[in-house]
Amino acid sequence: MIGQLLRDGEAGDGTVREELAYLLRLSRPRFWLYLAGPVLVGVAYAASAPGELVTPVTFGLFAYFLVPANVFLYGINDVYDREIDAENPKKGSREARYRGQRYVPLAVGLCAAAGVFLLAVLPSIAWPWLLAFLVLGAAYSAPPARFKTTPVLDSVSNGLYVVPGAAAYAAVAGTQPPALAVVGGWLWAMGMHTFSAIPDVEPDREAGIRTTATVLGERRTIAYCGACWLASAAAFAGVDYRLGGVMLAYPALVAAIAASSVAIERAYWWFPAINTAVGAALTVGGLWRVVHG
Repeated sequence: MIGQLLRDGEAGDGTVREELAYLLRLSRPRFWLYLAGPVLVGVAYAASAPGELVTPVTFGLFAYFLVPANVFLYGINDVYDREIDAENPKKGSREARYRGQRYVPLAVGLCAAAGVFLLAVLPSIAWPWLLAFLVLGAAYSAPPARFKTTPVLDSVSNGLYVVPGAAAYAAVAGTQPPALAVVGGWLWAMGMHTFSAIPDVEPDREAGIRTTATVLGERRTIAYCGACWLASAAAFAGVDYRLGGVMLAYPALVAAIAASSVAIERAYWWFPAINTAVGAALTVGGLWRVVHG
């Protein structure tokens, strides 16, 4: 059914079904687990008993970060990148191209409001993380901050992708997550974001947009991503050497890509599956601890 909705969404504006399908496509279903996955990881490592894994709070966090948060995050991005995306080959093929549909900003606002409403059911210890997501999610694309057009800040601000996991951990455990885990996750997100910007280097340069990737160029950006991922693995190893071992998959992979003839534009689309596999490994490790003590 989702596949059919995505095909309907290619038409864009029209019936309510087509509008909902367009919003679904705009939310980048391939990347849904980039936000929802960290919730699962955070819950798995925060829970001390099986009964803490599935609760109204954990379900609400996962549901919000699976779809509404993605509509919010990518909707803002597409609204403010309309002119830039007109020349981006990814738009109209693998991703939706925003054409000024008035219901899109409304949907973005409703999804942001849903995030604020979620504060009412979350323990107060998790509030700063959810608020950080909403603020960074808007500031990344929207003026006056528009972090995505400022080299280094565009990368650093994308730590927002690990914030859902931190919120989930705090909500379940009643304490803040380990600082090294947050640092490791933040560095992972920095590398992932900057790697994903490599296919956009030429369109961004033509549009006059400066990013970490446009400033560094492809080869140095690959090195930057490798450094972020190596530092991420080291930070996670400070929490548990097994976590660090799993995260070494990223610097190893980017080194293999750099040494091969594989185009970045092709390798970029491997990462949803790679991230899902790594996230599943981390989650299973956390669940094993809960079940077997």
